[in-house]
Amino acid sequence: MRRRARLMTATAAAALLIGCATGPAASKPGPDRGKEGERVLVFSKTAGFRHDSIPTGIATVKELGAAGGFAVDATEDAAAFTAKNLARYDAVVWLSTTGDVLNAAQQSAFEKYIRGGGAYVGVHAAADTEYDWPFYGGLAGAYFQSHPAIQPAKVHVEDHAHPATAHLGTGTWDRTDEWYNYRANPRDKARVLASLDESSYSGGTMAGDHPIAWCQSDYQGGRSFYTGGGHTKESYAEPAFRQHLLGGIRWAVGAVQADCRPEKGYTPIFDGTAASLDGWKQAGPGSFALKEEDGTLTTTGGMGMLWYDRRELGSYSLKLDWRMAGDDNSGIFVGFPPSDDPWSAVDNGYEIQIDATDVPEKTTGSVYGFKSADLKQRDKALNPPGQWNTYEIRVEGERLRLYLNGVKINDFTNSDPARSLRQGHIGIQNHGDADEVSFRDIRLKDLPARHSGPPAPADPGAGR
Repeated sequence: MRRRARLMTATAAAALLIGCATGPAASKPGPDRGKEGERVLVFSKTAGFRHDSIPTGIATVKELGAAGGFAVDATEDAAAFTAKNLARYDAVVWLSTTGDVLNAAQQSAFEKYIRGGGAYVGVHAAADTEYDWPFYGGLAGAYFQSHPAIQPAKVHVEDHAHPATAHLGTGTWDRTDEWYNYRANPRDKARVLASLDESSYSGGTMAGDHPIAWCQSDYQGGRSFYTGGGHTKESYAEPAFRQHLLGGIRWAVGAVQADCRPEKGYTPIFDGTAASLDGWKQAGPGSFALKEEDGTLTTTGGMGMLWYDRRELGSYSLKLDWRMAGDDNSGIFVGFPPSDDPWSAVDNGYEIQIDATDVPEKTTGSVYGFKSADLKQRDKALNPPGQWNTYEIRVEGERLRLYLNGVKINDFTNSDPARSLRQGHIGIQNHGDADEVSFRDIRLKDLPARHSGPPAPADPGAGR
């Protein structure tokens, strides 16, 4: 049967931001999904053009499964699409399928599978499939329109936290493939992970906004990942493409989490370059080491905070990616006045905590010392140390909502008359020399200001 990931936090003890150490969080580690044995079905039936790379692609997915801890079956028999058989799989990989490959009953079974929490992985010509089946078109994200000759192109990575693209660094991904043009742009309904630089090759027709890989975290109940790569046999020998495909499959089966909600309208305030740090100031003795090749800031030295001094913020959505090396401690401060003293943020603002093993109101996802995260939802959404996570901190009036990898895990309303979320700065914390936490891709979107008046009531729900 399909299972969803339950990746939990580590259990070693950690130091608090302030004061002495305490016991572990109330939540307990869950099973390691990768070791339970996810199962993937590779489906490669064609009713139109047939890619000669299909056998190589099947062999590659089997190799990735053997190394990555998931079993792989492969078929070209559409009779495999029954409710009973599909229930055995955590994801179905449509590998360069073409044309109409399922009948009405098989389509119905696959729709029920997706709506029941199943997952779809589309590779290359999966977008050249089932044009008369609207459910499939929405699941894939876009249909194929045309393609130029096979040629080199530059791929721009837009999401550095998703496991399909986290390994690719901040530079362009230069590779050769058959580059599809699509009938529609999926950006409004999917999280675009990578896009093509149309100026780097001939034959692009998408007016400069050309997604080539994307994901959807909730398409009618299921997950969807698509990559336009994989036309050539040589693709499956490229380490970077193999990791791209593996990351997409691991996310689809739920072995790792990511924020796959559509994202538009954000302005980078730290993009991985030294130039983008011009708008930031260091408070306290601690600092951050910049590594431009992968666009990261990593804590180093003693206690301190790097804060954004360009302007105070009111209603906004702040997104950033973070990664702990192990059992470490850090956080994001919001709603504090400008100061060269990092303790001013502690005394006047609020900290969104990053810490694997503290007590509930002081562990990852908490508003530190004020409100615990919904630990059940947090634990479902959290990737362990060594992997990237994405926070969205959404502030409107005195209400703060926190999303981890696209899942809402905290909903807090300020009622302290000495503090206010309506105006203040944001900053990232260096907890101390023993803690190692990295940040990248910090981006900001202003939201419409809330009318003045009493604080908005808290929403106890934890939906997406």
